[in-house]
Amino acid sequence: MGLADDISAAVTDVVCSDWDVRTGTVVPGTDDVKLKNGAVELDAVYLYADLADSTGLARDFTKKTAAKVIRSYLDATCRVIRARGGEIRSFDGDRVMAIFIGDSKNSDAAKCGLQINYVVNEIVRPKIEANLPAIKNKGFVIKHCVGIDAGKAFVVRGGVRGHNDLVSIGRSPNVAAKLSDVRSSYRTYITKAVFDRLNEKSKYGGEDKKLMWDGPATLKVGGEDMSVYRSTWHWKP
Repeated sequence: MGLADDISAAVTDVVCSDWDVRTGTVVPGTDDVKLKNGAVELDAVYLYADLADSTGLARDFTKKTAAKVIRSYLDATCRVIRARGGEIRSFDGDRVMAIFIGDSKNSDAAKCGLQINYVVNEIVRPKIEANLPAIKNKGFVIKHCVGIDAGKAFVVRGGVRGHNDLVSIGRSPNVAAKLSDVRSSYRTYITKAVFDRLNEKSKYGGEDKKLMWDGPATLKVGGEDMSVYRSTWHWKP
């Protein structure tokens, strides 16, 4: 059989077979999901954290400088995610995806987003500008965005034996990813589904207990008008 025949047989096997689905009580790792039509259904909150303008970073600076900036951002972001109970499950260049489950998953993810904003503004950016003078001299400003949504998703293994990874399929991971692409003065975006489930501490901040989230606002996400809340607040870890 040639390659085209192999591909045809593999696709037929996938589309004509039923999923072997189980409900997940923990965020699965790669080996926890069967490669052949295995799926774990999660009721989860998805968080995507994305460094802005990595194209300009790669274009205007040396590879070593760009790599230091991206790695610094991802290192700091991942430390916050893990501290807030999130499970990191994928990287895409300058973007990281995490999954939160459990009774406080919405509040944990929202707090994580605000804490990422703190570490980017108060730690990552000053450290980079102090130690990589080309960044500041050329006027490159380190910015980011975090998108968060809640809902049920399928976690499956994509790829072939020996070359595969987990893929989350569903509305919530897709929306969270698109929200992390928004470029504005706001740094954290959550959907109304997440906002409605926040505890008081993740909703109000400061000594005067101000609402940390602006909204609801209507934002077009993937061609759909969606109700979202946005924040510029940062929260020290």
